Amino acid sequence: MNYKLIASAALCALMTTTSAMAQDVIGYITKSATNAGWMMINQGATDAAAEEGVKLVAVGPAFQGDLSSQLEVFENLVAQGAKAIGIAPVDSAGIAPAVNDAMSAGIPVVAIDTGVSGAAVTSFVATDNYAVAKVQGAVAATLVNDGDTIIYVTGNQAQSTGQERRNGFMEAFAAARPNSKVLEVPTEWNSQQAQEGVEAVINANADVKMVANAWDGGTMGAKAALENLGYSAGDVKLVGFDGAGDAIAAMDEGWVHADTAQMLYQMGYQGIKAAAAAARGEDVSSRIDTGFFLVTPETSGVYKKMVGIN
Repeated sequence: MNYKLIASAALCALMTTTSAMAQDVIGYITKSATNAGWMMINQGATDAAAEEGVKLVAVGPAFQGDLSSQLEVFENLVAQGAKAIGIAPVDSAGIAPAVNDAMSAGIPVVAIDTGVSGAAVTSFVATDNYAVAKVQGAVAATLVNDGDTIIYVTGNQAQSTGQERRNGFMEAFAAARPNSKVLEVPTEWNSQQAQEGVEAVINANADVKMVANAWDGGTMGAKAALENLGYSAGDVKLVGFDGAGDAIAAMDEGWVHADTAQMLYQMGYQGIKAAAAAARGEDVSSRIDTGFFLVTPETSGVYKKMVGIN
């Protein structure tokens, strides 16, 4: 990915440009430049900017979940005259004041991956997280017996994405396996938290049959936990959410049994496409659902070919 690190006390900024005129600036505030799933989203954003002939200024938080740096970046982009801003909020409610200010100033804002609570946006481009999480929960239920104990690794519950994925999964899984116990490992989308939490829960509950995850950073953290505890692929089933390349590789190795894959590239691509169109004054849909694909060992080859995973 063609990103250049920019030092700042409050943030880590990554910048890529196209050959567009300087005034056609689209801001893109991402959540991560290193997470496998976010690298796919960010690549989509970069490619869309190139196609649209705009200058993309892409920036990310200084550390996981850093709202203050996202707010600072947002203010800077407004001050620099960005024509539109795409934002993947680390805090759905916390980012709302900055979004309100930008929208009031006539700067279109497109929410990507995660919604904004307490502020209107021009468009929201994302998976229908609640609906897809219900699919994840229903599929996960087919992999265990009623009464089996499982772990669910959450995402950040300050974000709509984390809330919707947890709620959808729990609803569907409980409906299909009402006598099963679900032990939760809370995280803020941090794979180390997932690994440590899963290890602790399994050490206290040796009968765990499956670990379901709100995102594939959690899936990989859970895999690392199982490896540290001496488990082999398939001893405890893993279920993912994202379709990130590392999780699909783990599926090919026998660790992951199902993964509700977001169209990650499309989120970044469609998000910046919408931002560029809004910057030109064109009408854009207020909600763009980028869809999903259920990846299993039987369908992984189709998925990898579709998204370009080698």
